[in-house]
Amino acid sequence: MKNIEITNARQNNLKNISIKIPKYKIVVFTGVSGSGKSSLVFETIGAEAQRQINETQNSFIRNRLQHYGLPDVDKIENLNVPIMINQKRLGGNIRSTVGTAVDVSAALRLLFSRMGEPFVGYSNVFSFNNPQGMCPECEGLGFIQTLDINTLIDRNKSLHEGAVLFPTFQPGGWRLTRYTQSGYFDNDKKLKDFTPSEWEMLLNAAEHKPQHPHKDWGKTVKYEGIIPRIEKAFLKKDSKENITRKDALNHVAITRTCPICKGKRLNEKILSCKIKGKSIADCTALSVDELLEFITSLDSHPYDIIISELAVKLQNIMTIGLQYLTLDRNTNSLSGGESQRIKMVRSLGNSLVDLLYIFDEPSIGLHPKDLENIASIIQQIRDKGNSVLIVEHDPDLIKMADWVIDIGPGSGRNGGEVVYEGTFEDLKMSGSKTGIYFSKRPFIKQKFKSPLGYLEIKNASLYNLKNVTVHIPTGVMTVVTGVAGSGKSTLINRILPDFYPDVTIIDQSLSAASARSNLLTYLGISDIVRRLFARSNHVSDKLFSRNSEGACKNCKGLGVERIDLAFMDNIEQPCEVCGGSGFDPEVLKYLYNGKTIVEIMDMTVYEASHFFKEQSILKNFDLLIQLGLDYLTLGQRLDHFSGGERQRLKLTKELKSTHQIIILDEPSTGLHPSDTQKLLTFFNTIADQNNTLIVIEHNLDIIAQADWIIDMGPGAGKYGGEVLFEGTPEALLKDKTSFTAEFLRKHIR
Repeated sequence: MKNIEITNARQNNLKNISIKIPKYKIVVFTGVSGSGKSSLVFETIGAEAQRQINETQNSFIRNRLQHYGLPDVDKIENLNVPIMINQKRLGGNIRSTVGTAVDVSAALRLLFSRMGEPFVGYSNVFSFNNPQGMCPECEGLGFIQTLDINTLIDRNKSLHEGAVLFPTFQPGGWRLTRYTQSGYFDNDKKLKDFTPSEWEMLLNAAEHKPQHPHKDWGKTVKYEGIIPRIEKAFLKKDSKENITRKDALNHVAITRTCPICKGKRLNEKILSCKIKGKSIADCTALSVDELLEFITSLDSHPYDIIISELAVKLQNIMTIGLQYLTLDRNTNSLSGGESQRIKMVRSLGNSLVDLLYIFDEPSIGLHPKDLENIASIIQQIRDKGNSVLIVEHDPDLIKMADWVIDIGPGSGRNGGEVVYEGTFEDLKMSGSKTGIYFSKRPFIKQKFKSPLGYLEIKNASLYNLKNVTVHIPTGVMTVVTGVAGSGKSTLINRILPDFYPDVTIIDQSLSAASARSNLLTYLGISDIVRRLFARSNHVSDKLFSRNSEGACKNCKGLGVERIDLAFMDNIEQPCEVCGGSGFDPEVLKYLYNGKTIVEIMDMTVYEASHFFKEQSILKNFDLLIQLGLDYLTLGQRLDHFSGGERQRLKLTKELKSTHQIIILDEPSTGLHPSDTQKLLTFFNTIADQNNTLIVIEHNLDIIAQADWIIDMGPGAGKYGGEVLFEGTPEALLKDKTSFTAEFLRKHIR
């Protein structure tokens, strides 16, 4: 059983793939975006392995696990227990921290309960989630929410005119009657004319029975000021109403550091317990490398086992390149790449073997220097006796593979086949897009555009930036690089907009979109397509919308049905009436140029660019093809797009004029190396139109083709925050201190 054997995989665009995947090796799956790599690795192998594991659990547990449908494959043999390490952000609520995610907090709490002085209780009381440990004022959150009186109250109005700007306090609202009927106020008097005592009574009065209320005042009803009233009803932890009034609260609530615990989240008693002058909150506020230094400096023989366990866990976090994080940082503030590496740390600590590790582009967000650490961790995981499957575009990680499986030859319908399987050395001769890329030697840009002028950032000191002053040339492409955590994003995404507020930042976040938003609606051409169908068939254009008259009556236009199997897994499957299209089958009798609306929704951008003749449609497709997004289908839901795809998609909307300052944060994310050249050509076009392009990037092919480079470092966190280099790629090659220079030299060799 040396191989995982797959027979006739047809998931998504896979074309009956039958393949043997060697076990106990690092197997890297390559291929252009949309070729079918993830369909094979995650949706076929990973999903089936996880589904079979889930089926071994009892129904109570199974109902609480993520549900996996049956992949479209005849047979998979010799599967191992899977550990899928994807880029899904860790998320979590405000109480989830890096310390708990990497399993360090429990050991640290144990250490303080044993070594800390004075003794204040056992380990659980050192948690800000424990009622005995949390700060009573902020309930362990580290901040409190209060009301901004200036946005809550319109002083130019009276109570009858709606001076209180919050739902249910408006004229006719039931909460307002508690004030207008209290007998304390002239309800037609402008609030700006209130006396100080009237203001105090209106805003802050403690709960009491009013002396002379209106006749309609209830016998048992008490009066209370607006601020304590809203805080109790909406801002307290156990409030039932804070969810229902979220938008209104965002408008009137302000968050500030808790005045009692100063953001440390614990109560005074717990914070009084210290080891070598540091409380547990002081320790979690240190970066991981600083904390490791502190922990290893402790000399306490009885507790060596706890100290060594902590040291090993902290060292693993450093190995993975996250030494700049602090344990008290909220997990929902971590990037996808950081989240993925934290999941890797968990796996480093276990002693399980014979597992199937599946990674989704672990290179994302990492400088080539950081990638060396990742590569060594993946090799450690393999050497413990595990099998590793990686979906990857990064040349450095592809090179370390024991076995490469290249899926292609193209995207979407033009992909789904195995075009190469074998060693990395032989990949260069395969003739596939991946092979052709590796057979060519990279080169450095020789001709540089002259800048139109310069943007200046002066004395920037936010986060880890050390009084940075930098000049960014305008009208050219500048690449800002440096190891993860060196300060690139702080400098460009946070500081630059303060100096130049008209910058356009194009990030990877999802545009506000529902499950019904697709590529056509995003591009704003769905109405044009519907009108073409309506005119050709002399019917209403509403028939060609899944959100209107054309919706399948069974699934309401969603294309899927969720089947509740009570104690077994819920199944989401294509609607049996419309086959997953979302359209009423009756609509399919109407054709435009021989195609139904469903066939058009299934077209890739490339296919659609040859099908349509209308310029208003085609101009949208040209840009998508230039950006390497020709494999997307017109009906693909926006919430199914990757971060890199979203960012490149946003570019199509933002590029409307010249002389813009455009910031892109790692636009090569998820892009096959052969498509990077398309992106570079597009970037040059943007710069040629007198736009200033600032690209935060680790991709060496993009760095090599920059007009100007700003390299940050030298390290991450407190070891970063300096400008190491400013100049052309050619000048960077001669630099002896920069990690980027070192890896760029290796790259072009």
